[in-house]
Amino acid sequence: MSTFGARLRAATSQHGPLCAGLDPHASLLEQWGLGDDLDGLRRFTDTVVEAFAGQVAVVKPQSAFYERFGAAGVLVLEDAIRNLRAAGTLVLLDVKRGDIGSTAQAYADAYLRTDAPMAVDAITASPYLGFGSVLPMIETARANDAGVFVLALTSNPEGRQVQHARTDSGSTVAGEMLASLAALNQGAEPLGSFGAVVGATIQPTDEDLRINGPLLAPGIGAQGGTLESVRQVFGDAVGNVLPASSREILSAGPGVAAVRAAAHAAAESFAALQA
Repeated sequence: MSTFGARLRAATSQHGPLCAGLDPHASLLEQWGLGDDLDGLRRFTDTVVEAFAGQVAVVKPQSAFYERFGAAGVLVLEDAIRNLRAAGTLVLLDVKRGDIGSTAQAYADAYLRTDAPMAVDAITASPYLGFGSVLPMIETARANDAGVFVLALTSNPEGRQVQHARTDSGSTVAGEMLASLAALNQGAEPLGSFGAVVGATIQPTDEDLRINGPLLAPGIGAQGGTLESVRQVFGDAVGNVLPASSREILSAGPGVAAVRAAAHAAAESFAALQA
């Protein structure tokens, strides 16, 4: 199996640079005429998986919306992951795990080992116990040709308190995270496997986003992110951006064809990023 970065580059070349969200919000279940229960969760998920499988570069399930239904909800998520990957679609599981030592390693083993029941192509991780705290996930990903997306510059207002704080060296905390990722990706071809999460709706930044890795940009569509805002935020690094859209696409349901068409339209709208 090739590296995650290589698989991601191939997938976006084929399908366009879109990360389609799989977020069964209670409000979306209601909008689709489904109950906010396990049956509604499964019917919603099966529809979205059918619409996305083999059609988009990356699907990003939000684990929390499955965990709220307990073990049975996690089983629905596990089935979705397996079916998407069987169709050749990359799965980025949004879990934002962050811990230290053996606990961080256990999270890595749960999602990034190829023999794990919930093995995915990549996960999101929180580095705010120190970048070293995510190294068990980084190393496990490297050993299993998987990827990790580290929170760097998020669009929520509270994030600035930590991410924009200055370290003893004078750089920002976010800048330290980006520099660490750039070091991990140095020399990788065609793309490194260790990415950063940078909101599509933040203000243009002086931080160096040229990390030779993917840049996950949540906030597309319903949250206000556009092609132009992505260009303004990411500048010279825009060719490595993976725009993430969820509600705008999923609101087209409940029909498979309508959801698929919305995903194709979103991917097409960002095709210019690859030019």
